[in-house]
Amino acid sequence: MKYENRSSGIRHPASVKIIGSGSFLPGVAILPDQVDDYLGELTDAPEKIRKWLKRVRILMKELLEVEYYHFALDPVTRQFTEDNITMSVKAARKALADARMNPEEIELIVYGSAHQDQMPTASVRIQAELGIERCGELSVHANCTSAYKALLLAGELLSTGRYKNALVISSSMSSSELIAEYYNQPLVKKEELILRYFLSDGASALVLQAESEHTGKGLYLDYSYMESAGGMKPSAMGNQRPAYWMNPREEYEKGYHHLAQMFQEELRANFYEANGSVFLNGLKRMLALHPVDPVKIRFFQINFPSKHISELVMDECLELGIDRNTLYSKMATMGYIGPPMAFLALDLIRKEEVLNHGDIILSFVTEVSKFMQAGYILKYEVKS
Repeated sequence: MKYENRSSGIRHPASVKIIGSGSFLPGVAILPDQVDDYLGELTDAPEKIRKWLKRVRILMKELLEVEYYHFALDPVTRQFTEDNITMSVKAARKALADARMNPEEIELIVYGSAHQDQMPTASVRIQAELGIERCGELSVHANCTSAYKALLLAGELLSTGRYKNALVISSSMSSSELIAEYYNQPLVKKEELILRYFLSDGASALVLQAESEHTGKGLYLDYSYMESAGGMKPSAMGNQRPAYWMNPREEYEKGYHHLAQMFQEELRANFYEANGSVFLNGLKRMLALHPVDPVKIRFFQINFPSKHISELVMDECLELGIDRNTLYSKMATMGYIGPPMAFLALDLIRKEEVLNHGDIILSFVTEVSKFMQAGYILKYEVKS
């Protein structure tokens, strides 16, 4: 790659086009009744917790309506079959093949995941596995908004001319925090176990390209948005790790590594505001900055881990003129894979749906660790 020729021939601000996409789901699709076979039974948890788990797994099956999950885990050997890097690389290679590009042509990698504390960071490890000697790179770790923020950053850096193309990737290895072996089981609490029936593993990637003007046909990044609406709200999801490196044994003995989420009643109290949900109000702010004709919205991808919650939000969005039939979700066939879901949906739309000139794909997410929000607007253009 020759940095000095990076922006030659491209006027700015440039248009940003999605020219490739790819996804990876590990292992075989498993049924809801097999989740505990894979993640493992919590045999050393308090008896009350074990009894509660038996009841709640039935309730969650009915509430979530997920038909299949994917875990990067061998249920017999108890060994992981993938990790965040290997899944990201597999999704990236599919996206590059779709874009008809070689890895060494990539100028920028932007990676997004829920949270991570490995060194070196994920983006440079993905770079190395793809065999890219030199490129720009960024890693974003911001729960379910991370994929959106990765797309926002890549889009801005391409539109301003710093780079001509970008590989944007997101992955989630939720099973590694949900397996029985991860917990200090005698200390485990209900709110630290509920996510076992929500989350799944996977990765997805996009290839972006800067263009002086729209050419041919394809999906263009029309707008991207982010905000934190939780400055005055308590965290509704997270662990108890301090903001320094803690002795791993002490961390385990205190159960500070356990990932917890508030229950529905507590979550609802912070998710709903006087004039609507946090989600609706955030979406309104985004659309106030970049209005769209709701009639043009072909697909509305809501990045929530529950079909029930997505449908409730769609009821609210009727006041914005957004048709309920635009809701796009594939969670039933794979579980909720977290941040990568935003890209995986685009991958499937690009490859399974027929889009028409002017169609809009709208996506928005509210994560609850601190009520960070993000969204994007894509427009399908056909130019002769």
